Amino acid sequence: MAWVHTYGLCAPAAAGIIHWGATSCYVTDNADLVLMRDGLDMLLKKMATAIDKLSAFAKQWKDQPCLGFTHLQPAQLTTVGKRACVWIQDLLMDLRAMQRVRDELCFRGVKGTTGTQASFLQIFDGDHDKVEKLDELVTEKAGFAGCYPIATQTYSRKVDLEVGSAVCNFGATCQRISTDIRHLASWKEIEEPFEKDQIGSSAMAYKRNPMRSERLTSLGRRLANLHADFISTYASQWMERTLDDSAIRRIDIPEMYLCADALLILMNNIFSGLVVYPKRIEHRILEELPFMAT
Repeated sequence: MAWVHTYGLCAPAAAGIIHWGATSCYVTDNADLVLMRDGLDMLLKKMATAIDKLSAFAKQWKDQPCLGFTHLQPAQLTTVGKRACVWIQDLLMDLRAMQRVRDELCFRGVKGTTGTQASFLQIFDGDHDKVEKLDELVTEKAGFAGCYPIATQTYSRKVDLEVGSAVCNFGATCQRISTDIRHLASWKEIEEPFEKDQIGSSAMAYKRNPMRSERLTSLGRRLANLHADFISTYASQWMERTLDDSAIRRIDIPEMYLCADALLILMNNIFSGLVVYPKRIEHRILEELPFMAT
């Protein structure tokens, strides 16, 4: 309302029609959909880059045998490259999920306070064609192929849940991959990039702590757990609209995108410089070979 009042002061002749026929959610919900669509485009590019980098790593080390692990106990051999392919396959699932929700995302469009178009019909003196044309033009100007045919005062928060499911699930993938790398680093088989002047800890400078992978686990946990908020917010919608979705969405949606972006920056950094120690891998195979021979 502060913005409506300010615009009215700047353009007094327009003050009476600035909010004509519309509801605040006509502005805010449509804007949220634009931001979520553009945010997905940014994440998809970084996700594709991460997959490409990890694919190059998998090809490079496809013939390097290493111990496989089931129950986190030494098992039959796999290869360093094949294990990376497990991670790639999961990331491709995340990529496909994000691409799907991005492609299916629609606009709320020109709808009134309870999701009907009655107020716009009144403006156009009962001309249904003009109301529908306005809806199409605004949707097209916003860069969407179509709008949701049914809305309340808001677009359905099921949309947020669908986007949240795709993006937050990526947080679980980050935890899975980073935990594998941390175990491999502990066994000294694989190491994340380690800067020239980096030290392990203040008291034990010789250590090679996998700090990037630890951060990947930590932020991945945060992103994955955000999913519960989107479930609760959607489930709590009453009739045509309730406002307990407002404050939490202002936190959750930006935080989800910022967290996913931070994870992809980290992931691309790690995948750009993974170090493999073949001699150490071979030594660990020889230690277990007598048992595997049985």
